[in-house]
Amino acid sequence: IEQPTFPKITEMCVKMIRRVNDEEGIKKLVNETFQKLWFTPTPHHDKEAMTRKILNITDVVAACRDTGYDWFEQLLQNLLKSEEDASYKPVKKACTQLVDNLVEHILKYEESLSDSDNKGVNSGRLVACITTLFLFSKIRPQLMVKHAMTMQPYLTTKCSTQNDFMVICNVAKILELVVPLMEHPSETFLATIEEDLMKLIIKYGMTVVQHCVSCLGAVVNKVTQNYKFVWACFNRYYGALSKLKSQHQEDPNSTILTANKPALLRSLFTVGALCRHFDFDQEDFKGNSKVNIKDKVLELLMYFTKHSDEEVQTKAIIGLGFAFIQHPSLMFEQEVKTLYNSILSDKNCSVNLKIQVLKNLQTYLQEEDTRMQQADRDWKKVAKQEDLKEMGDISSGMSSSIMQLYLKQVLEAFFHTQSSVRHFALNVIALTLNQGLIHPVQCVPYLIAMGTDPEPSMRNKADQQLVEIDKKYAGFIHMKAVAGMKMSYQVQQAINTCPKDPVRGFRHDESSSALCSHLYSMIRGNRQHRRAFLISLLNLFDDTAKTEVNMLLYIADNLACFPYQTQEEPLFIMHHIDITLSVSGSNLLQSFKESMVKDKKKERKPSSDEETESESNSGSESESEEEASKPRRLRKRVDSDSDSDEENDINAVMKCLPENSAPLIEFANVSQGILLLLMLKQHLKNLCGFSDSKIQKYSPSESAKVYDKAINRKTGVHFHPKQTLDFLRSDMANSKITEEVKRSIVKQYLDFKLLMEHLDPDEEEEDGEVSASTNARNKAITSLLGGGSPKNNAAETEDDESDGEDRGGGTSGVRRR
Repeated sequence: IEQPTFPKITEMCVKMIRRVNDEEGIKKLVNETFQKLWFTPTPHHDKEAMTRKILNITDVVAACRDTGYDWFEQLLQNLLKSEEDASYKPVKKACTQLVDNLVEHILKYEESLSDSDNKGVNSGRLVACITTLFLFSKIRPQLMVKHAMTMQPYLTTKCSTQNDFMVICNVAKILELVVPLMEHPSETFLATIEEDLMKLIIKYGMTVVQHCVSCLGAVVNKVTQNYKFVWACFNRYYGALSKLKSQHQEDPNSTILTANKPALLRSLFTVGALCRHFDFDQEDFKGNSKVNIKDKVLELLMYFTKHSDEEVQTKAIIGLGFAFIQHPSLMFEQEVKTLYNSILSDKNCSVNLKIQVLKNLQTYLQEEDTRMQQADRDWKKVAKQEDLKEMGDISSGMSSSIMQLYLKQVLEAFFHTQSSVRHFALNVIALTLNQGLIHPVQCVPYLIAMGTDPEPSMRNKADQQLVEIDKKYAGFIHMKAVAGMKMSYQVQQAINTCPKDPVRGFRHDESSSALCSHLYSMIRGNRQHRRAFLISLLNLFDDTAKTEVNMLLYIADNLACFPYQTQEEPLFIMHHIDITLSVSGSNLLQSFKESMVKDKKKERKPSSDEETESESNSGSESESEEEASKPRRLRKRVDSDSDSDEENDINAVMKCLPENSAPLIEFANVSQGILLLLMLKQHLKNLCGFSDSKIQKYSPSESAKVYDKAINRKTGVHFHPKQTLDFLRSDMANSKITEEVKRSIVKQYLDFKLLMEHLDPDEEEEDGEVSASTNARNKAITSLLGGGSPKNNAAETEDDESDGEDRGGGTSGVRRR
């Protein structure tokens, strides 16, 4: 206001106005700012201020051309609503001024354009002015009634550039809203509009046809009732389609069809568009004929959905979508259900067709929504005289049944590799939920999964839906949380462009936040729900759960990166990891022992060193590649005096291995879950800086207050379970086993055994000495997780270094004490 020529004004306005739907405080500020800036009446003599205001508004509208204009509508509605009951209405007055001046501005433009040669230069401004007028008409069409005659000639604009098309479409949209409100418009004015629109429909492309048919619908249905005019146009295209159909039936490869393809595409689209806005089964159109037009149109369009050319199929599906808006009951036809569901569920079906079917459903739901809002407004006008019982809402029942039919296939479209398919599927589901057409519980896991999408706009939309559901139905989110996590893994698998790389569960950016962090933050507030959720995730690591290794890695990633706030959360996880380890670990060792050949006496009484070895095996199952590169480090892991014994024990177990290597692979596979839990525990310990004794003293049954302190997170601690990553990358589960790999698995088994023997820690001695058992346990963990002492790792690459810290953390933590 004070510096009207400042160059960044447009950018500032765009940034502010987008927050018009923010929380109440910000919303109020935005409304007040723009009321002062744009919607305060300007004194009549101050032409300069008015022009500035108009340029500013149209600049902002032009700048938002790609992101949509919802904000403008919202702002206008907020401001006009706020003064509905006031006697003085400054906003309304300002709007009238703005609209009148915009129209004047456009006319001046035209004059200056016709005088100069640079016609293309200013058309951008013209588009912005007309778009702004359309936005005003959308909220208050009365403002434009007196200018309708002025706008009509713009329908005859010669179209050469994208901007010219924008002008025509916006003028058609304005007239559609305004003409029905005019009192006694002249016959010639209406006839001219009809003819102009018809010429445009016959001549130009899809977007123009769509808006012009829509405008024609408003003019003919509400004002002129000139049905013969529309019927002639419909017959022209319908006849052309029937003719093309019979030619195609006679000879699908005929050259006539190839030559007529543009006509075919136009006819498919136009017939659909006309059916959307006119009900040709009314007597006004077809007279006394007994023919059922909608069924005939359905039959024709369905015929072309089976065409070999994808472009023809797409246009036929667009046409169907239009027809279904006028006659939604057609969507219950068996052939339509088969068509839609097969396109949505067929993996090999073209992306364009999938998107078009989703768009059809989206447009249908949007139209239904508009229809219902209008019905609601009309109802409010007569509500006082009417009886409530008569307000049966049949249409919402219809759209609810329709969405039940296609819901499963739409939800499954979330697992598509193309983000555009996921985008439209999410739009359809959001509309369905907002209109309350289905029970939300079935969508919760899918929405959780979409909350992990790489595109922020989709994530936010899915998260927003979950927040809405959570407000209305407490407990639903928690009930479906684990199913949602599993589903989010499927979404990530679908999105994963490089199949050789394992799917990870955190964002690969500086935040390294868990993909499911929004879900966790929704559940964490309720202690009971949070604990149940964490336990069910940890149960997936149990050897009996038979969860695939990559999914375990994905869940471990999430558990490592969740936004924990109090000490209780990670301590609870570590406590349960210990419980799971003691059960799964013993089962694992037992099954390995049982698979060994029994005739060796040595095997029955393995020494403790031998156990160490075998345990480390289990880790190195994923270590097959690692093993070859680091035999030296492996040997270094054990104290030098036991070196020779250990070698013997490995050899002893090696002799007992069965011919069939399946049990070895099985051991290697199952042990991944246990290794991931060990890594996760080390990671949380390092991340939060907990000491061993703090972890041991924790009891889940203690009152919540004891562990309510906030966590001090260490920076630069990354979760990098190298062995599991190596295991997945080398595809060990399906590869041949070499002696080297066998040896590493045996080593893992022995390490595992040692760890299990020392799993329950002794009490520490009073003078702070660490018991031998704790030392042995930490040594086994270090050996298992593939690190030497922390010092050895310091010189390696960064990845390894963080690993070394993760892995060595157990030992060093103890030694320091």
